[in-house]
Amino acid sequence: MSEVRDASAAELVKQLTEQTSRLVRNEVELAKVELAEKGKRAGIGAGMFGGAGVFGLYALGALTAAAIAALSLAVATWLAALIVAVIWAAIAGVMALTGKKKVQQATPPVPEDAVESVKEDVQWTKARAQQGRR
Repeated sequence: MSEVRDASAAELVKQLTEQTSRLVRNEVELAKVELAEKGKRAGIGAGMFGGAGVFGLYALGALTAAAIAALSLAVATWLAALIVAVIWAAIAGVMALTGKKKVQQATPPVPEDAVESVKEDVQWTKARAQQGRR
């Protein structure tokens, strides 16, 4: 504590500037890491949406025709087509909901941890400044 009292105003300002600069760099690095993590989650969610779309297209193609043909041996052809369409739509719906959940986990694309840390730093600095005035 006596070192701080013995330091000149210029030295204290220099220390403050250095510490502030280091703090800002650290906060920016934290924000980068957090945004990269959220971007990865958003990418996974978007990929799941794409997978749902591809699966839906395949469902309308050859698999649908084969399933309808097989079911039409037991029920009317129109009923077989309806049953198969409902099954594929349910699968696509589950995939779309899963993808939506992944995208929502990645939003908002704001580095929340970094913002909270900066708020804490500001409060700490204000408290120290008030103590220094006393």
